[in-house]
Amino acid sequence: MKSMPLLGKLISRRFGAFCGLSHMRRSIVAASRFSTVASDSEELSEFTEFMDKLRNYEKIGVPKGAGTDSESGFDLGRMRRMLHNLGNPHSQFKCVHIAGTKGKGSTAAFLSSILRAEGYSVGCYTSPHVRTIRERITLGKTGEPVSVRTLRSHFSKIKGEIEISLEREGGNLTHFEVFTALAFSLFAQENVDFGIIEAGLGGARDATNVISSNDLLASVITNVGAEHLDALGGSLHSIAVAKSGIIKEGRPVVLGGPFPPDIEHIIHQKALSLKSPVVSASGPGNRSTLKGFSGKHDNPRQLCDILLQIERDLHLFIELFDVPLRLLGTHQLQNAATATCTALCLREQGWALSDASIRAGLENAYLLGRNQILTSKEVETLGLPGSTILLDGAHTKESAEALRNMIELAFPNSRLVLVISMAVDKDHLGFAKALLPVRSIDAAFFTEVQIASSRFRSTPSSTLKDSWIRACQEAGWTIDEHTSKDHLGVVLLENQKCTHEGKMDLKSILLSEGPLIDSIRCGISVLNAKSRKHHGLVVVTGSLHIVSGVLGFLQ
Repeated sequence: MKSMPLLGKLISRRFGAFCGLSHMRRSIVAASRFSTVASDSEELSEFTEFMDKLRNYEKIGVPKGAGTDSESGFDLGRMRRMLHNLGNPHSQFKCVHIAGTKGKGSTAAFLSSILRAEGYSVGCYTSPHVRTIRERITLGKTGEPVSVRTLRSHFSKIKGEIEISLEREGGNLTHFEVFTALAFSLFAQENVDFGIIEAGLGGARDATNVISSNDLLASVITNVGAEHLDALGGSLHSIAVAKSGIIKEGRPVVLGGPFPPDIEHIIHQKALSLKSPVVSASGPGNRSTLKGFSGKHDNPRQLCDILLQIERDLHLFIELFDVPLRLLGTHQLQNAATATCTALCLREQGWALSDASIRAGLENAYLLGRNQILTSKEVETLGLPGSTILLDGAHTKESAEALRNMIELAFPNSRLVLVISMAVDKDHLGFAKALLPVRSIDAAFFTEVQIASSRFRSTPSSTLKDSWIRACQEAGWTIDEHTSKDHLGVVLLENQKCTHEGKMDLKSILLSEGPLIDSIRCGISVLNAKSRKHHGLVVVTGSLHIVSGVLGFLQ
């Protein structure tokens, strides 16, 4: 095998000396170090200190059953009491409520962009954030995160009322509950036309699920997958029940999908019981297609036709040809179709929304860390001019499959290196198995980053590496004992298969650990050593927190 001597030299010369792979002390990347967040912390010190004292389940993990509609579930009563103390701000604007395992944030971004393109003032509330908590609230007609000044001023205005609520609830209000109430209050103060509200966990017992049918324009359920199983009852069935809890009497519900038939049946039955019309964005009425990719690093696009003709419950129709989406992948086309169906539901209720605004909104929608390709300037900042680096917050088996599909569509002939960090409560083996079939993976590096400013939920890089070794071995790969033994922390696996032409094809994949930015640079070194003609692709993935680490470094 020709690549063995090459990899041996690469391991000893580059990985040991240049990458410093054994020095895991440097592998924790704290978001608070970076200038954007540091600047926020200085200017929002009163707000930050107050919020940091609250129970934060993003940092410590969600309790078992917390998202179920049961005695173990979160208490929506305390959320309603706090909002009542603030003057019920959530009843002062019209809402679209979005739940789902994946795609909530992207669907919210598409829909908010559509409404802004029509000239509406929109308040959009999503989670988590990538660089600063201000990203969770966008306001007005621009789609920019709430400003430091506005957030600081509004918090100061309502802090006294929140403290009264905290005292009445025995200190039991959570970080997410308080920030959700703050967002609702801010939307009311700014007199937004629409609130686009993303559920944080499940739906039925989520803090956002206080919107009445009078104030709800539509519910959206993007999909149902096996994430947060313990918190949501332990099965896809219980997760579907939790997410269908956002459906309100007589208000349309838009289904993204596709869903397994039994899961879709659960949602349809809930909608039927509440006399809510159902619109499916993944049924036969959706004839949308991804036609190809265009643009370079600084402005990549995928060209799509979005063709929808819904006949059941509501009659909706639109044809948009050659729409250049900034959010990439077939899953983003599905999210765009779901947002378009929702926009058509609003238009059917009498809200002015032209086809031109829907097109413009879809074209302009963008989110950090969702198949984000770094610009030429950004890769130069990393000291890697000419490299192709993609950031994606995939962290489940399903989102890894979507990422794999996007890579195979957009970069069919590229060599590939992965840089991965994940939370402890994710399916590490399933994630590995979903990405392993990608053609031409040369290496995977495993690192650790902080989650909600804490190491508590970050998976040790050695654990991630072990999951990938297991995935490789289950797929028929074998460890090259000689190379793996001679280079501490580095594992080389091989897979030999017979091609259609009858020739033996020997592939290898290198697995190692290291600091985040060094791992990216080592990944480029691997690709350059493997192929002098093509730089290949480095994909940074496993969570939005690792995306935050890269973007924070670039700040």
